[in-house]
Amino acid sequence: MLRLFCLRTAAALLLPIIAVTPAFGWGSDGHKLINRLAGAALPADVPLFLRSPEALDALAYYGPDPDRWRSSAEPELNAAQAPEHFIDLEYADLVGPLPRRRYDFIRALTAAQLAHPDLPLTPEKVGLQPYVTVEVYERLKAAMREYRALKSSHADTKPVECEIVFLAGWLGHYVADGSMPLHTSIQYNGWTGPNPNGYTTEHHIHALFESDYVSANVKPSDVAPLVIARPVALNDVFTDYVAYLRHSNSLVEKTYQLEKTGAFTGPGTAEGKLMIDERLAAGATELRDMIYTAWQTSADPIPQYHADKPATK
Repeated sequence: MLRLFCLRTAAALLLPIIAVTPAFGWGSDGHKLINRLAGAALPADVPLFLRSPEALDALAYYGPDPDRWRSSAEPELNAAQAPEHFIDLEYADLVGPLPRRRYDFIRALTAAQLAHPDLPLTPEKVGLQPYVTVEVYERLKAAMREYRALKSSHADTKPVECEIVFLAGWLGHYVADGSMPLHTSIQYNGWTGPNPNGYTTEHHIHALFESDYVSANVKPSDVAPLVIARPVALNDVFTDYVAYLRHSNSLVEKTYQLEKTGAFTGPGTAEGKLMIDERLAAGATELRDMIYTAWQTSADPIPQYHADKPATK
């Protein structure tokens, strides 16, 4: 009963909240589409509660959630989590290989800032996208481990089922942001710096690509066939996710090239449509694989505690 209530309540609230929510990330339509397609592509060995129609509705609802937290009505929340939607890899790479942990990266940025005083290398300017993504992934894995424990002891699993669906939906937001090339670059909304190819410098390309065009031209049936059918259990989630971001980043200039041809204006062009469909499918594929990996690895035993390590506060 609790499971159905939490899922159906989320779905019922979808339309009125979206109507007053500003667009960030892929825009509400893109985030919902990616989350729903990822959930629909989960294999049969993932628990049914996460693949049910109610769960797919809830996953779609939760997809835009972190953008709902980007409001001036909640200024502290907005300031804290705004950098988690992007990473400017051109700046981030000045620290060398990306550290695996958030605070190690922040310390590395501080050192890089000293070496490059002319560049904005604070976490707020560079972004923290891979860190929040892996952290939410690990929350999801921990909840799935708890689900397994409750299930094996014949305890009530409904509360943790609700938590798992929420965490998978929350994770989907950041994975979707990572599939959008302009979330990985300093060229996020109008070309800056030397511009020999005459790319747009106006601040419209971001919303044009991820919101306006998607809402007007993209249907789930366009994207679903492009989602890779077979799920993959990832060996190293952080390494895989950074590679995924780098592939998105490799498409930044192509995005500007296509915009210059009108590829995302109105009905756009076939090449522009294919690029956007492929990026949405890439987000759904990556999200499906991360959820699947969390489920698979949630069965692993927790590494043994070593008493010789310093205690944490």
